[in-house]
This record gives sequence, C-alpha cells and structure tokens, in this order.
Amino acid sequence: MSVDGEVRQLRTEADEPGWEVDPDDEWGVAVVATVGRQLKLRREAVGMRAGDFGRAVGYGEDLVYKIESGKRIPRPEYLDRADEVLGAGGLLAAMKEDVNKVRYPKKVRDLAQMEARAVEIGVYENSNIPGLLQISEYARALLESWQPAYAPEDLERRVAARMARQAVYERSPAPALSFVLEEGTLRRKVGGTMVRRQQFERLLEVGQLSNVSLQVMPMDSAAHPGMSGRIELLKFEDGTAVGRSDGAFNGRPVTDLRQLRILELRYGTIRAQALPPGESLSFIEQLLGET
Repeated sequence: MSVDGEVRQLRTEADEPGWEVDPDDEWGVAVVATVGRQLKLRREAVGMRAGDFGRAVGYGEDLVYKIESGKRIPRPEYLDRADEVLGAGGLLAAMKEDVNKVRYPKKVRDLAQMEARAVEIGVYENSNIPGLLQISEYARALLESWQPAYAPEDLERRVAARMARQAVYERSPAPALSFVLEEGTLRRKVGGTMVRRQQFERLLEVGQLSNVSLQVMPMDSAAHPGMSGRIELLKFEDGTAVGRSDGAFNGRPVTDLRQLRILELRYGTIRAQALPPGESLSFIEQLLGET
C-alpha cells in the first residue's frame, strides 16, 4: 500500500531488467555509486526507512537497497519521484543527465562524446547503413541479427544508445558530415518493407541538409580502397583528428598524422569514385519507389 492509502504494485528487478552498470565501466560505476549514496543520505536525513521510501516511490525495498548501494542504475522517473518524496529541491532530479549516459555501453558513449566535439565527420560503410543515419527500427532489426543474440533489454539499450548519437544533427554550429554507402547495403532487406521505406525516407531527409554530403558507391564501380572495410574520420576544432579503418592499423583508432593522411587519402579516393550527392539522392529515391 502506498503512503496515500492507494494500493500500488511495487516495481521489482523483473519489471526493470537490464539496468545494471557495467563493472568494467569505471566512470559509470562511480556515477551510480555517487547517486546511490546521495539517495541514501537524503532518505536517512528525513528519517524515512527504505521500505517506507520504496512504497512512496513505487519500488520494492530490495530494489531500493540495490540502487542505494550502486548496484542498479535508477530510472529517470525514480529520481524525479525520490526528489519529490525527499524534498530535495531538484538536486536528485538533476542527476538524471549523468545517470542516463551510464545506461549506454562505454564504447558507444566514448564514440558519441567524440562525435559531439567533432567539426567534421566522414564515414564510409560497406556492410550496413552507418549508425548516424539509421532509424530505430532499422537499428533494432540489424542488432537482432547478431550472434550470439542480445537479451531483449540489452538490445533496447543499444538501440537507444545509437539513436542518442544522432544528437549531432542538433548541434549549433552544425558539423560537416559526409557519408559514403555501398549500394549493396541499401538493397539488403533489413527489417522488412516498411522499415526499408522509412529508412530511405530518413536518408533523403538527412541528405538534403546543407551540412551533409551523402553519396552512394554503385555496385558496378571499380575496385576502391574501402573494400577492406569501414573508414571513419573525425576532425576537431583544435586541429587534432582521430580515424579508424577496419582494413588498416589493426582496426584501432589512430591520431598519428602519417596514419591519418593514409586514411584521408583512402576516404578521398572513395568519395571521388562514388556517385555525386545529387545523383546519390536520386538513386535512393528510385530505390524508395521500387520498395
């Protein structure tokens, strides 16, 4: 029973799977531990027992203890409700931003942070549509094909993380973005007809932005430097850059100028061989009409 006398089903771990912090994510562990400690201190300061607090916010006592001990990531609505119940004046609710970041895998979070700082981003992809261009349904269908299969909660976590990266389009000033997609990735039937149509519409929408160059590498093109795998280049305002290619330097990120020049040369050659942006958008419109 809740504090206001109404019967309420208290949430348990079974209701909220997939909200554990990755033990290898040191920053994430520290954030969740700090938030949990603040929640516990606030609760004890007002003299409220864990069980009573749990009933007030709609959570089971065991889950309250796990959140306070840093073993569980609190949901945004939990922090909002805790702030209200404990009279924290917005201090607990303000922690939602950092807590929300912890939900995403560290590798994805690191990439998103770099993309958020970059003034130029260039991506060539030969296996699927790049994450920065994907709609959530396409991302979900793509991740569902991976083996071993992700647990449902982990799958949704990764889809949400991929969509969060697309905040790059909302930046001001806007970064310069360029993408080269292989025709084969567009023709691959990922997610069914409606998903493909929506994905094509998204590509056409993004491709018309003034800061975006979207190109397609036709299947009848000659051999090119991207055939060994994905290439990504990010350049920052201070003149530094980072790049990565599946087919160079063991696939690891590089910042050395000589190695970056090699990746830039390869990416530039790929762009030169691909269809121009206008023709590429016309080609995607054609695919949309055929779907």
